[in-house]
Amino acid sequence: MRTISKPSEGLFKDRGSKFIGYAFSVSNTDEVKECLDELKAHHTSARHFCYAYLLGEDADEYRANDDGEPGGTAGLPILNQIKSKDVSNVLVAVVRYFGGTKLGVSGLINAYKEAAKEALDKAKVVVRIPKSVVRIQFPHSSTGDVERLIRQNNWSIKNQVFAMDCIWDIETPLNEEVEHHFLQPISVIPIEN
Repeated sequence: MRTISKPSEGLFKDRGSKFIGYAFSVSNTDEVKECLDELKAHHTSARHFCYAYLLGEDADEYRANDDGEPGGTAGLPILNQIKSKDVSNVLVAVVRYFGGTKLGVSGLINAYKEAAKEALDKAKVVVRIPKSVVRIQFPHSSTGDVERLIRQNNWSIKNQVFAMDCIWDIETPLNEEVEHHFLQPISVIPIEN
C-alpha cells in the first residue's frame, strides 16, 4: 500500500485568504479525529477546517468534509488530490484563514485543491506492507533457531514470555504462512491487531 511516511505541510494564498494544507499518515478514524483535534487546538482563530481522508488497503473507506464552505468546494477537491497521488491511509486537512474577500465557488475549489496538492507534494510517499501479529509457542531449546528465522525473514518481536515454553508475539507480513519456516513443529496462533 502506498502512503506517506510522515506529516507534511503546504500553503496557498489567494486574495488575502490563507489556506494551510496538512497531510498525515493515519490508520483509522480515531487517528483522523486526533489529528483534526490537534489542528483545531493549534489554529484557534481559523475560519474553516476542511478535510478528506482515504483509508484501507483497497482505499475503500473515505470521507470529504466541507466544514461550512459551499457543498463540494473543499472536501471533494482535497479527496481528489489524495486519489491523484494514489495513496491510502492519508488524511489531508486544509485550515482556512479568511482574508476578507469572497473567492466564489471556483476560487474555493482551486484554493483547497492547491493547498492539498502543496501538502501532498511535500510528503514522501512510501510503500507499506500490511502486517499481522502471530503468537508462536516453542521449547526453550529452540530459541536460537527462532531468533535466526526472525532475523532472516525481517519479522519483529512484539512480546516475549518465557514460561514452561517460550511464547512470543511476532509481526509478519499479512497472510504470510509462518509454520513452513520452522523445521520442528511449533504452535502458531493469529492475534487480532
